[in-house]
Amino acid sequence: MQDPGLLIVVSGPSGAGKGTVCDALRQSFPQIEYSISMTTRAPRPGETDGVNYFFTDNPHFEELLAEDAFLEHAKVYDHYYGTPKKYVFDQLEKGHHVMLEIDIQGAMQVRQRYSQALLIYIVPPSMDVLANRLRSRHTDAEETICGRLAKASDELAWIEKYDYLIVNDDLQVAIDQAAAILTAEALKTSRNAQKIAAVRDLYKK
Repeated sequence: MQDPGLLIVVSGPSGAGKGTVCDALRQSFPQIEYSISMTTRAPRPGETDGVNYFFTDNPHFEELLAEDAFLEHAKVYDHYYGTPKKYVFDQLEKGHHVMLEIDIQGAMQVRQRYSQALLIYIVPPSMDVLANRLRSRHTDAEETICGRLAKASDELAWIEKYDYLIVNDDLQVAIDQAAAILTAEALKTSRNAQKIAAVRDLYKK
């Protein structure tokens, strides 16, 4: 037997740099697996089933919901999205870390279903910085950007529900802080029952 890996949940407003931080963590921690979500929307050009998403239809998704097969799920614009439990738990049992980059609603569902999950919230240093980052992308209309800013402000009320807060002012500092969190959490005695037993065996007189 071995100790389970970490279930890492990363949230934050669009423009916070979550994806960049998560990609950097995967480079530093090769045992991290990204969870593949299931969705009922149609694949977009270039997307592959089992790589980008597990693609299915609404009746099958609803069957799985009835079987309590998801760690978290949501319905967005008539399409379901969810994180299958089996894949996540299989990876954790192998000692792999699993990373979920999801919104607050999903993170709270994960916390309810798997209390050992590690929740990290990433936020820019100010609303002005966030607005500048969103506008510099040149991908969203101003109305969409205003909506994202309003949502980011509302989400601040949930920060205390997370285990850690990272203010992404300097990207490398934010990456280093996230790596330090993962390193410390992986070494906690509460997460290492098997390792503790092995050490005790080695020190038996």
